[in-house]
Amino acid sequence: MKRRVTAGLLTAAMMTMMLTGCAGSSGDKKESGKESYTIGIEQFAEHGSLDNCREGVLKGLESEGIVEGENLTIDYKNAAADMGTAGQISDSFVSDGVDMICAIATPAAQSAYNVAMDAEIPVIYTAVTDPVEAELADADGNAVGEVTGTSDKLPIKAQLEMIRNLLPNAKKIGIMYTTSEANSVSAIKEYKKLAGDYEFEIVEKGITATADIPLATDELLGEVDCITNLTDNTVVSSLATILEKAGEKKIPVFGSEIEQVKLGCLAAEGIDYISLGEQTGKMAAKVLKGEKKASEMKYEIITEPGFYVNTKVAENLGVEVPEELAKNAVESFHEISAE
Repeated sequence: MKRRVTAGLLTAAMMTMMLTGCAGSSGDKKESGKESYTIGIEQFAEHGSLDNCREGVLKGLESEGIVEGENLTIDYKNAAADMGTAGQISDSFVSDGVDMICAIATPAAQSAYNVAMDAEIPVIYTAVTDPVEAELADADGNAVGEVTGTSDKLPIKAQLEMIRNLLPNAKKIGIMYTTSEANSVSAIKEYKKLAGDYEFEIVEKGITATADIPLATDELLGEVDCITNLTDNTVVSSLATILEKAGEKKIPVFGSEIEQVKLGCLAAEGIDYISLGEQTGKMAAKVLKGEKKASEMKYEIITEPGFYVNTKVAENLGVEVPEELAKNAVESFHEISAE
């Protein structure tokens, strides 16, 4: 049974489409298994991990014989971390009658599905931390409609264990998050649940917009021994600001994936977002080819996190990376890259 998620509303463009019978209506629905496809890619914000997802999606599609410029047309739009813009993008894709919407990040996925569901355009998402919390899947992982994809659920237990190993005397971990992002709210709950097992206290700061980040960062840095990032799109988009302020106070910042470590986070137990995107692209290919409906596919996750460390940051902070951690790193970076 179809169910709208609570993060967005259908707009007037949807009603216009239904009344006028424009592209994307059931009468004009294109057959699966055709020779060429058009996909609308809706990315909620521009930062490294989401960009890597998009790259991975195209690789995954290509591995299944669906190649941009040959039998695939891509319409890419970025919402710049604005929900109103995300809604407009979703409307435009439905109005244009794309064969599929690929939504990158939770707010984009919620927006796309709310608008596309009545047009029966499948939505394949990636970088959605908790599809159940986002109301895109039920408690068993089943799709709530023609919507499925991949989760970038954080390996929070592994992250806490890693932070304890690197900072044996730390007591308080700061986390900044956007109160309207379901993925972040879900992650905060899990951090609080597990923190005590590692003798940590979680200090959280909720924000509503990018403009809140400088003050929230200053407040957080005055209360904690380190900061750990979520996959929060608004916060990650302003990571440079957070890193600069934390660096001045010699307070470590931990990332949630590889790109954040490149930019100056000390370390992360995270996932490879290109691999996550590839996994998503392969799922999308099955739907485009008519091999499966999105509603028949449970969402998928990458089960094994990897340890990433920036030895230059460790040196700057005077943090010693234990030999056992260092030798098991998937990748070590010895410089801080520019954003």
